[in-house]
Amino acid sequence: MASEREDFGLSGPLHLNSIDWTNAHHRRSVAASLVEGVYILERDRQEKRQASQVLAPPWWEFFHFKLIRKLVDDADFCIFGAIYEYMPPSSHCNDSTDRSPCFVIAFRGTITKPDSFSRDFELDIHIIRNGLHQTSRFEIAMQAVRNMVASVGDSNVWLAGHSLGAAMAMLAGKTMAKTGNFVEAFLFNPPFLSAPIESIKGKKIKHGLRIAGSVITAGLALAAKGNSLRSRSEDPFAVLSAWTPCLFVNPADHLCSEYVGYFEHRKKMEEIGAGAIERLATQHSLGGLFMSVVGRGAEGAEPLHLLPSANLTVNLSPSQDFKQAHGIHQWWRPDLQLKCNLYKYK
Repeated sequence: MASEREDFGLSGPLHLNSIDWTNAHHRRSVAASLVEGVYILERDRQEKRQASQVLAPPWWEFFHFKLIRKLVDDADFCIFGAIYEYMPPSSHCNDSTDRSPCFVIAFRGTITKPDSFSRDFELDIHIIRNGLHQTSRFEIAMQAVRNMVASVGDSNVWLAGHSLGAAMAMLAGKTMAKTGNFVEAFLFNPPFLSAPIESIKGKKIKHGLRIAGSVITAGLALAAKGNSLRSRSEDPFAVLSAWTPCLFVNPADHLCSEYVGYFEHRKKMEEIGAGAIERLATQHSLGGLFMSVVGRGAEGAEPLHLLPSANLTVNLSPSQDFKQAHGIHQWWRPDLQLKCNLYKYK
C-alpha cells in the first residue's frame, strides 16, 4: 500500500500553482519535487503499479515537465535517475521563464527496500571510499549529463539530487566544470563524511578543533604529495571555483551538517591570516588521506564532498528526528527558516 508521502496530492507543494523562476523558494521546491519523482518512479516499479495506480507523474506534471528518459542501473535494473523536459503551456508564455531550465537530470538517494537497498548501499560504500566515479551507475549518469550538455548547452540543464543522488549530481557537476561547462545544481542533504564537529555546542572548542584539523590535514597533504603549496594556476580548486552549486543542508542531519562548518571555517581562517593553510586543507579530508596511505581509497580520487564554492542554504527549522532532517520533503515547505550564504573560493 502506498504511503501518504508518495502521493503528490497529499504531500507535494500544491501551493506552487504558478512558478516564478526568479524566486529561490520556487526553484528549490521544483528541483526537490523532481527528485522525489525519481523516488516514486522506483517505488512504482517495485510495487508493480500500473496505469491509474502509478503515483510518480504528478511530481513533475504539476510543474509542466515531461519525463523523457528513466536512468536504470545495469546491476539491479532499478530506476535511479530521470531526465525531464520543461514544456510550459502557451498560456504561460508571459511568465518569468528566463531562469527556467530546459532539462533537469535528477537522481534519487538510497531506498531502504529489499529490491534496491543492496545496490544503493554498495554505492554508499563507494562514496565513503571516494570511489563513486568507478561505478557503472555513475558512468550511466555521467554519459547522460555529457550528452545533454553537448546537445543543448550547460545553461539549459539543471542537475538535482538528494543524499546519494546529491553525491551523484555533485560528482557529475564537478566533472563537467573541469571541462568549462558549469551546470546549475541543486544538491539536497549531500553527504559530508567527517567527524561530527558541527554538533559540538561550544564555539571555542569547535573552532579550536577545526584549526587543529586544518593544520594536521594540510601537513599530511604536503607529506603525502611531497611538494609545496601550489600556485593558483595549478590549484584544482581554482579551476572549479567558477562552479557554484546550490547546497541545502540541515544542521540536525549529521550526514550533511559538516558543510556548515566547512565553509564558515574557511572564512575564519582567512580572517586570522591562515588562508594558505586552509586553502590546502580544504581540498583534503583526513579520512581520504588515511585511506590513500593504507591503500583502501580509490587511486588518485579526490574527496567527493569537498567544494571550492557554493550557495549554501541551511534549514534552521526544528526537526522532529533524523529522518525528517535528512528527508527531501522538508525542502518544499513554505514556512522554512532558512539561512543563505554565498561562498566563493579565493
